[in-house]
Amino acid sequence: YSGETSFNIIGNRKRWYSISAIFVLISIAALAIQGLHLGIEFKGGSSYTVNKSGISVEEARTTVEATGIPGEVIIQKIGDSKVRVQTGSLTPAQSSSVEDALAAKFGVSVENIDTQIVGPSWGKEITKKALFGLIAFLFAVVIFLAAAFEPKMALAAIVAVVHDVLITVGIYAVVGFDVTPATVIGFLTILGYSLYDTVVVFDKVRENTKSIAASGKSTYSDAANLAVNQTLIRSANTSLIALLPVGSILFVGAGLLGAGTLKDLSLALFIGLAVGTYSSIFIAPPFLASLREKEPAMIALAKRVQARGGAPVAAEVHAVRPSTGRGPRNQPKRKGRK
Repeated sequence: YSGETSFNIIGNRKRWYSISAIFVLISIAALAIQGLHLGIEFKGGSSYTVNKSGISVEEARTTVEATGIPGEVIIQKIGDSKVRVQTGSLTPAQSSSVEDALAAKFGVSVENIDTQIVGPSWGKEITKKALFGLIAFLFAVVIFLAAAFEPKMALAAIVAVVHDVLITVGIYAVVGFDVTPATVIGFLTILGYSLYDTVVVFDKVRENTKSIAASGKSTYSDAANLAVNQTLIRSANTSLIALLPVGSILFVGAGLLGAGTLKDLSLALFIGLAVGTYSSIFIAPPFLASLREKEPAMIALAKRVQARGGAPVAAEVHAVRPSTGRGPRNQPKRKGRK
């Protein structure tokens, strides 16, 4: 992409909104029907890890269910030689019966079973701190963006962030992965990354629209679309470089090598990075343009541009090379034969 072809991103905002609406509705439906699978760190419970090769998930499930403990039992394979059993909150007698059953079934001693018991009160405290961290993060971002840019840019950025979180959480519900503290870390990381990409685009938008009302050469949407096209390749390259190592963690580390502790963090990062890049290009700038185009000054500007026979949105984009800022090279004209 050399800047000689423009993409009418702002003008096609309804198309991008429709795509996002589909994913948002799927996410809401998944959260309402299936919900999130909270790990024992949030809801409390017991975890038993048996370290022995050749153990199957079905054998572990049958063994634990035979003890008659209440609640749902979650069995996970960790690598080739570990199986983790997660249950709800149990009494000391019920916990001992699970340990004894696993030890007898797989021929290991009770001391070799890694047992972790998390109380419900501790889980509620972790949940409260995670929500507090998320709210504090969003509040700080709004203040910073409103001070550094303008309030409407801050609003557009927050809309993009909520869009990213909702879709990522919805995909988590569809896949059925457990929500762990690593997942929360992944969510906070993608929020920062999404805002980073959005701020880069908004900085270019602010540069292109600095004196747009005085010049009267193009509408706000024209200038915003120009900014998006100028930063398009930078956003794509940055996201691709970030997705490659995260994809390696997810598909190689968690998938091929069986490092189950990595999948919670890597899945949140992988989905969030991809969705964050999409929102910083196709959601935040069009939403900002919609807000600004409703201002009286921008309405008057659009009328002046139209009266002067202004070109459609993004007509000026093709004349700017994103890497150099220069227009496309013109081929020398051939002189006709005499």
